[in-house]
Amino acid sequence: MQLKVQKFLFTFILFLTISSLVQAETVDSGKALFDTYCQTCHGPNGDGNGPAAVAFSLKPRDFALAAFKFDTDADWQRGTDTDLADVIRQGPAAFGGSSLMPGQPDLTDNEIQQLIDYIRSLES
Repeated sequence: MQLKVQKFLFTFILFLTISSLVQAETVDSGKALFDTYCQTCHGPNGDGNGPAAVAFSLKPRDFALAAFKFDTDADWQRGTDTDLADVIRQGPAAFGGSSLMPGQPDLTDNEIQQLIDYIRSLES
């Protein structure tokens, strides 16, 4: 019985370790995408203070606040992964928001999820 518990604990700890490593890799990949597509407006820390934001009368979203505006799938919840993916893919103008942020329809579903994981990592 004790051996089974030890095997279970070992397997569980191994699973958590691998999950953490995969999550860290996904966030790192998401940061690279963020730096390419988002940083100019949203800033290197995702706080809406990018170099281009100076010219905007409406400041870009501060991702640390996690105060997302859109419920793109009408599920009564704003800022779900689906909502963020829709805004990234189509741009906020498709949902009544700013036309300053272009959509990124060429990103794959995996890249969009990596970007979302990185944005979520910025939440305080």
